[in-house]
Amino acid sequence: MNAIRQILEWPLAANDDFPLALWDAETLAEVMAGKASALFTASGVEIDSRDVREGDLFFALKGDSMDGHQFVDVAIGKGAAAAVTSQASAKAHIQVADTMAALVALGQASRARSKATIIGVTGSVGKTGVKEAIFAALDRASRGGAHRSVKSYNNHVGVPLSLARMPARSRYGIFEMGMNNAGEIAELTRQVRPHIAVITTIAPAHIENLGSEEAIADAKAEIFAGLEGVDGMPPTAVIPADSPHFQRLRAKAKACGAKVVSFGRAAYADVRLLDAVEAPGGGSLVTAEIRDPIAGDRRLCYTVAEPGDHWVTNSLAVMAAVRAAGADLGAAGLALAEMTGLAGRGARAEIAVDGGTALLIDESYNANPASMRATLAQLGRTDARRRIAVLGSMKELGSHGPDFHAGLAQPLIEAGVDYAILVGEEMDALAKELGKAELGKLGGGALGKTVAHAHCQSPAEAQAALQEFGLQRGDAILVKGSNSVGLGKLVAALTTQRA
Repeated sequence: MNAIRQILEWPLAANDDFPLALWDAETLAEVMAGKASALFTASGVEIDSRDVREGDLFFALKGDSMDGHQFVDVAIGKGAAAAVTSQASAKAHIQVADTMAALVALGQASRARSKATIIGVTGSVGKTGVKEAIFAALDRASRGGAHRSVKSYNNHVGVPLSLARMPARSRYGIFEMGMNNAGEIAELTRQVRPHIAVITTIAPAHIENLGSEEAIADAKAEIFAGLEGVDGMPPTAVIPADSPHFQRLRAKAKACGAKVVSFGRAAYADVRLLDAVEAPGGGSLVTAEIRDPIAGDRRLCYTVAEPGDHWVTNSLAVMAAVRAAGADLGAAGLALAEMTGLAGRGARAEIAVDGGTALLIDESYNANPASMRATLAQLGRTDARRRIAVLGSMKELGSHGPDFHAGLAQPLIEAGVDYAILVGEEMDALAKELGKAELGKLGGGALGKTVAHAHCQSPAEAQAALQEFGLQRGDAILVKGSNSVGLGKLVAALTTQRA
């Protein structure tokens, strides 16, 4: 068979009839109930004029302190194909009644036309990393046919934006969903309508608003309400078997008609950890068992490049989701072996310091009690001459905050931290705990140990304290805190010293 005949007889895929352009003016005007001023095609969707690239459709959203209509000219000047506005414009545009409502409508239209397998991810800890790992696995398995929400675009703006950006020919779509209050994920999952829903873990993040971990579990379980089956097959809920809220999550998923797949160390987990050992150069070598009453049980051995026990558990959730999607588990293993830390979520960099280089661990984007403990434990296993922890306040803990912050004293001691810089008002409780004369009262093997520390109120003060302490060759510096504390500024300053 010659090459031309091979091309002509190449099998058609279900999505081949979809256009290559992301959106065209006529379709946009129809789905957003607007009026187009010109004919055009758009290759992307953007809401921030600073990030506009040539061919994008720019949405002029109105916020509490900013109106995107002020930046329409800037966006068009940077190459945007057109703007979506709620008022007339001299530039190419689609005029709608409400730009935010139009964005939601466009996201829903994108989801409606898609034939992709859709995966929704939520959880108190690890949802962005797990979302990225699932994407990496499915993108490799489909040779570039996967789409996902970028960064942490997981709220009432980020989710419809991510949906609107999904190419019609995508084979997989992976969307992260976050929340601060009950009811928020329910609204998002109705837009995403996932075939597979993944809950990474339940921890006391946002407990200030929700009151208890049980309420947090219920709020995360709202993701199941949007689940949809495919071709008569039920949707799948992927949940943590080791969680004390496992039965609660399982009941919620079953009530929504989902097939439940559990992951973890528990003996009854469907994707169960059998063994994990530290890999040469960091990360873990994992052996897991996947149970299947029809095809038979099987074992998987793979490498996870990201260090820490939490990433071993994350990898089980990834494997469970990939298996539920019917994709290649081998590709998932390769993706996990190649993943590196995300900015603000575990990225590691060598920075130049006095006498050589030091390791910077960037966890500056988010923090809650569970992730703080996990990250400090990993710092304790990191080979270093000295271990330095710059810890920012954990937000949205309400009346539980002082206890949760004070409770970090023991993990700091167990990690062998030589110097801690505590940033933010909420860290006062931890500073007082570390200042106690008899830290042995905390129990365990920490009897008689202490941690030198400084308490600051801003990233600038933290940077000054770090400079005064002085970084040396072989140091490991962890920077972790809630995003609103602003420790990303400290990370940016330190990475200018990249080796």
